[in-house]
Amino acid sequence: MKQKIRFEKNTKEGILTILESSEVDPGVVMLLHEEEYSLEELTQASKEGVDAFLGLLRRRSFFPARDMAVKLFEGSVDFFKDGAAEKLVIEYNDIEAFPGEEAFVLEDDVELDALLEEDGDTKEDEMKEIDSEDDTPQFTPEDTSEHEN
Repeated sequence: MKQKIRFEKNTKEGILTILESSEVDPGVVMLLHEEEYSLEELTQASKEGVDAFLGLLRRRSFFPARDMAVKLFEGSVDFFKDGAAEKLVIEYNDIEAFPGEEAFVLEDDVELDALLEEDGDTKEDEMKEIDSEDDTPQFTPEDTSEHEN
């Protein structure tokens, strides 16, 4: 899943807003979450290192995985040093968490219907193979229970 994390500084109010967006469909990005932090505290944590930064960044409602959180730290160090910078966007694709793995790509010319084609048996024949026994409940006049047997 492709994600975009946007950092926005509001220096007048001393607030840093982090907006998390994700690609819900190819080409369609949707805002998932917005979190506000003290700009001064996060700037100081950025100077102290990755562990201090992650300790402040992670919250109950925004808890990025370690590899993504480290990428956010590394990508934002210069942003926090530059007082004039107001916005930063860091893109993350979770396939990065699995190095060496290739992304699955469906070829454009593949017919999905051909992949789902039946093997010649009809649905009724398949159902008969699965359920060949008679499931009709058998009751006798002596049966006084309220449940089926």
